[in-house]
Amino acid sequence: MTLKQCYEIFEGDYEGVLGRMRKETLVEKFALKFLDDPSFKTLQQGLAVHDRETAFRAAHTIKGVAQNLGFTGLYESANRLTEILRQDEEKEVSSLVNQLESEYHKTVNAILAYREA
Repeated sequence: MTLKQCYEIFEGDYEGVLGRMRKETLVEKFALKFLDDPSFKTLQQGLAVHDRETAFRAAHTIKGVAQNLGFTGLYESANRLTEILRQDEEKEVSSLVNQLESEYHKTVNAILAYREA
């Protein structure tokens, strides 16, 4: 599997991130480094104890990292969740968390498959 194929699995913006970073080795380095990012676990922990500030910061971090790496679906999900948490609204949090978790796992599984290939 190529890195471009990996991005295709999670419908990421490979060309955009390659245009910003200029080298596929840099894209690969940071995509693989994403696997070690603790933000998703921090988000889950914050939500579990109803710590909206921690959850907000973690969602905001995921949003920024995903945007920089061209993880489009993950970015969009994290962006929506970040805005709801920023507004301190309870109504849509669980469905948005489910969307973010789905996009996160799709992205991580594709990167893991790429790493193993």
